[in-house]
Amino acid sequence: MALVIGLTGSIATGKSTVAQMFEQLDIPVIDADKVAREVVEPNEAALKEIESVFGADLILEDGRLDRKKLGSIVFQDDQKRKQLNNIMHPAIRKRMNEKQEELIRRGVACLVQDIPLLFENKLQSHVDKVLVVYIDEEEQLKRLMKRDQSSEEEAINRMKAQLSIEEKKRLADAYIDNRGSKEASFAQLKKILTDWDVL
Repeated sequence: MALVIGLTGSIATGKSTVAQMFEQLDIPVIDADKVAREVVEPNEAALKEIESVFGADLILEDGRLDRKKLGSIVFQDDQKRKQLNNIMHPAIRKRMNEKQEELIRRGVACLVQDIPLLFENKLQSHVDKVLVVYIDEEEQLKRLMKRDQSSEEEAINRMKAQLSIEEKKRLADAYIDNRGSKEASFAQLKKILTDWDVL
């Protein structure tokens, strides 16, 4: 039976970097953000549902979703954001499960579900182990402001929208302290995977 690792972190903690490390070790990664884009491609059921709930003017001439327009609607309205999540989350989970089943059929020993909001969406039961990419909040704030060229206030608000990284670290089966070099993080990952009998 394949070991399913849930990879998560918080904004600007470096989760994507760690996801690439799994791929370097030939461990397949199913990325929730990529899947979220796939399920709203033209002719997908989720896109048709978004169109019927939010209106046809959200569909561009080439049949694709106008993400910017949708974003401006849901960011200002909690009710509409809930409606969107009720369409998106089941579609994303279904597609991720299909990808996982396909990998298991192919006989992989380990795979990763890369889920930014794993704890927020209470998806721990969907994975065997949870691995958190950790940096302290002070470092997180610095990286986020630098990455997005945002003010301290904007960055703090974005961090507050998620469960704190300290809480995620506490809830995880293991964590990678990502404050050092890439090599140091990679060494930690290899040690964790050795402890979990993956390597």
